Amino acid sequence: MVKKTTGEEFEKAGYNQRPGEEKLIHSNDLMDSIISNALSAIAVYDRDLKYIYVSKRFLKDYKVKEKNVICKHHYEVFPDTPQKWRDVHQRSIAGEVVSAEEDPYYRDDGSVDWTRWECRPWYESDGSIGGIIIYNEIINEQKKIEEELKKSEIQLRTIIEHSNELFYIHDANQVYSYVSPTSENILGYTPEEMKIKWTEFITENPINLNGAEIKGKAIKTGKKQKPYLMELKKKDGQLVLVEIDESPVKDSVDKVVAIAGAARDVTLKKQTDDRLIKSEQRFRDLFNNISDIIYIHDFKGRFISVNPAMCKAFGYEEDELIGRRITDLMKPGLVSDFEHDYMESIKKNEYQEGSTVYFKKNGEKLYIEYKSALVRPETGEPFISGIGRDITERILSEDKVEKLKEQVIQSQKMESIGTLAGGIAHDFNNILFPILGYTEMLLDDSPADSSSRSSLKEIYSAALRAKDLVKQILTFSRQEMSKLKLIKMQPIVMEALKLIRSTIPTTIEIIQDINDDCGVIKADPTQIHQIVMNLTTNAYHAMEEEGGKLKVSLKEKKLGKLDLINPNMTPGSYVCLIVSDTGMGMDKNLTKKIFDPFFTTKAIGKGTGMGLSVVHGIVTSMGGAIQVYSEPEKGTKFHVYFPLEKKSFKVKSTQAEEPVQGGVEKILLVDDEKAILNLEKHMLERLGYHVMVFHAVALKILKAIFCAFFRSFRSVHKCLLRQPHHKLL
Repeated sequence: MVKKTTGEEFEKAGYNQRPGEEKLIHSNDLMDSIISNALSAIAVYDRDLKYIYVSKRFLKDYKVKEKNVICKHHYEVFPDTPQKWRDVHQRSIAGEVVSAEEDPYYRDDGSVDWTRWECRPWYESDGSIGGIIIYNEIINEQKKIEEELKKSEIQLRTIIEHSNELFYIHDANQVYSYVSPTSENILGYTPEEMKIKWTEFITENPINLNGAEIKGKAIKTGKKQKPYLMELKKKDGQLVLVEIDESPVKDSVDKVVAIAGAARDVTLKKQTDDRLIKSEQRFRDLFNNISDIIYIHDFKGRFISVNPAMCKAFGYEEDELIGRRITDLMKPGLVSDFEHDYMESIKKNEYQEGSTVYFKKNGEKLYIEYKSALVRPETGEPFISGIGRDITERILSEDKVEKLKEQVIQSQKMESIGTLAGGIAHDFNNILFPILGYTEMLLDDSPADSSSRSSLKEIYSAALRAKDLVKQILTFSRQEMSKLKLIKMQPIVMEALKLIRSTIPTTIEIIQDINDDCGVIKADPTQIHQIVMNLTTNAYHAMEEEGGKLKVSLKEKKLGKLDLINPNMTPGSYVCLIVSDTGMGMDKNLTKKIFDPFFTTKAIGKGTGMGLSVVHGIVTSMGGAIQVYSEPEKGTKFHVYFPLEKKSFKVKSTQAEEPVQGGVEKILLVDDEKAILNLEKHMLERLGYHVMVFHAVALKILKAIFCAFFRSFRSVHKCLLRQPHHKLL
């Protein structure tokens, strides 16, 4: 509270107390109560510029104490009062009201406060000027705000004047109150020209009707509308496309009184966008129609984008591939290679190319040759983009060619070995024939109780085994003509299985899968029986120690061009005999040798090494093929293909062979082996024939002599015919 001033204090200060003064003094409490919360600092002086009253704000703003102010002269309290204020005091005492909206007040510490003040006289009850009252308000915050606003206004004006956009304000009748200076850069019109000539730069393009409709809606509803395009005509006649963004301005009653807008030249942008759209469309057409695979995936291997060619190659719809991991389409064994080799190489080198194998939706293998690159866009995460090509057919063709090369080499090798084996078999047969013949005659001549008869039987039995071996060699070399006829394999296979069942232990289970609908083949039944026995015997030997399962299947299969096993085969239907076992199996190197003659892995006495070579020779001679699949510890499986015959057949009856009849006729016997010639002569003579023998070499000599004699006779005869008759007489 402001301290009350008593009459004694006024007298001590040199005042003569008057009724008005006393009234003023007694009203201090009321005055202080009224103005205690005022924002302005208030001070009341008498005519001599002595303080009568000061407000709390005054004491605070000027950092003085009440006891040092009341009843003291202003210049005593503030001795550094500038002359400006001294003049103001004199003018107010003279009855003038003096004020200032912004005035700096410099403090002793050098700081400045901005003030708004008013100095006016106060009057006694008799109308005389009793002193002056000063109202002073520090307006630093207001001054700061005004300066900020002024600075902001300058910045905004600078932005507007240097912007690439045209700013404007117009009323509901499109009378412009403001147009930014940028109008001259965009349309060639000055702001003043824009205000009066706005109808001249609007063209009749239909696009402008849409703009007028949007503007009208904004004025009517008072709501901001979406930006729109307008075509305008520049002062030089050129057309320009602008994008306009407007906002309605409302008054206190929510009525639209103006439209504030901004227009920017988008002509070049529109042209660029059009080109980009066309370019994107061309790219999209290429992306959708190219036959190569195009893909984009992230660093986790998830597909972001795929083209139709990829969907077609893999058999998936686009939405089934997007978000799917590449490794989901791979063999489990290739996942590690993808994550480490492929991805690490991409991150390091930003490029990777190669080929790999995937699986289609239907489970088929798909070989892809690819080129991938790392892409780092200006915005967004980096990704990997690439192009691929389906090389499945090429890979399969290359594999097929490689297999055909191996088959041709194998065929040539087998043919060479067959030729050699055939020659050996013939020579061996010439040696074996006299042994069998003389042994048979000795057995016929020897008594039943003869001690040598058992020895002769052993010789004869060994010779028969040798004969069978020669027959196998000739079959392998395809030099023995078999009697082929139309047969069904089912009965022969079943008969062979019954035979093999009786010879193998019960630890080996025989499983049959014989299709009764299999058609007819053209073959020698004995040879088919021999094939089944050879294959099943080999399977038995593979499982002899551990036991296992022997499965024999017979079914029809259709082979196309890519399915053919060797060049001699033709596309069509085949009867397939499958013999599989669960035995020890073989590695690849061993599998390549099993059809070579005399090659065997069996112990001595268990095989000659001719079984599979004979099977190979029989099947190949029939226009078929044989394939073997085997892995160590996983067993072996043989596939034997026989060409299916479309012809029907009839069962023919057979007649029993009659005993050999003798005779007394004369026989001319010729052979190139002397031992065979003597044997045959001896056997025929035992049957009663008269035999005249000639060695083939001697016969050739006689033939040569006869031909030479005949040529000489013809020459003499021709010579005689040319002589005259009288000379001949």
